This record gives sequence, C-alpha cells and structure tokens, in this order.
Amino acid sequence: MGSMDKTKHLLENLPQKAKQAAPQNKVLFNKLKKRKPKNLDDVVHALHDDVFEEIDCLACANCCKTLGPRITDNDIARLAKHLKQKPGKFIENYLQIDEDGDYVFKEMPCPFLMPDNYCMVYEVRPKACREYPHTDRKRFYQALNITLKNTATCPAVFEIAERLREQF
Repeated sequence: MGSMDKTKHLLENLPQKAKQAAPQNKVLFNKLKKRKPKNLDDVVHALHDDVFEEIDCLACANCCKTLGPRITDNDIARLAKHLKQKPGKFIENYLQIDEDGDYVFKEMPCPFLMPDNYCMVYEVRPKACREYPHTDRKRFYQALNITLKNTATCPAVFEIAERLREQF
C-alpha cells in the first residue's frame, strides 16, 4: 500500500478509532508520565521517523483543516512580512483572540491551505505548525496529554501511539 493510500486508510474513521484506543493509550501514557523511561525519546523519535516514511501529510492535512494553531507575535511578524502586509493588517485580515487570550485564525481550515493540501506560506508557517505533531520533540513525556488528543486528528500520531503500546 502506497503512503497516500495508507494515509487515507488510517484517516477513515480516525476519531472513532482514537476513541476506542483511548483507554489503552491513557493507561500507557500515565505509566510513561510516572516512569519517564530514559529511552522514551529515542523510541518515540524512531517511531516518528518510521511512521512518517509511511504517512503522506499531503494526502491528509487534517491538522490544517481542523486545528487552530496559536499564532505568536514572531509568527505574525514573519507572516505579515512574507505577505507584504503590516502586522496590524495581517491580524485584522486573518486572526482573532481565543478564550485563552491567544491569537488564532478566524476560520478553519487554515486560510493558507491550498486545495492540493499544500501550504501557501510553508517556509514561514507558524511555529505551532512547524512543531506539529510534537512526536519528535525532546522530553516527549511532557507532550503525552496533547499526543493523546492528537490521535483523533493525525493518523501518524494514532499509528505512533499504536506502536508505542507494543514497545512499553
């Protein structure tokens, strides 16, 4: 199965599959939070690399369609410059303040997501977009809560969690 086909297959009923796997994932993630295994980052990073060899983000873009990333002041400055707008105009055109007091896009899907799932501002995309889905970060145990949540959005995160349960 090609990466595009595998991605589409994993994406089918992803929220339901994530909900079914959630109890097992919660047990594992709570255990990992308590134990903080020294090799956790190495294991997760290897799984991240393996899974992203098989997953085609361009066949999915579920994160860009459904998640509203937090937009930092640095993101605003970088995006506004790239779009040749003043930061205030960029904010007016694209952003609103959410219930946490953070800037987020006014609407989802992301206004910079193109019909072919490419990002119009990929080189200067927000920090939250660059770091997503956080499965290659250091001190992964600190990202377990968000990872559990992301299993319902990102087929790669779901697959990483599945494989993580086999290893711990």
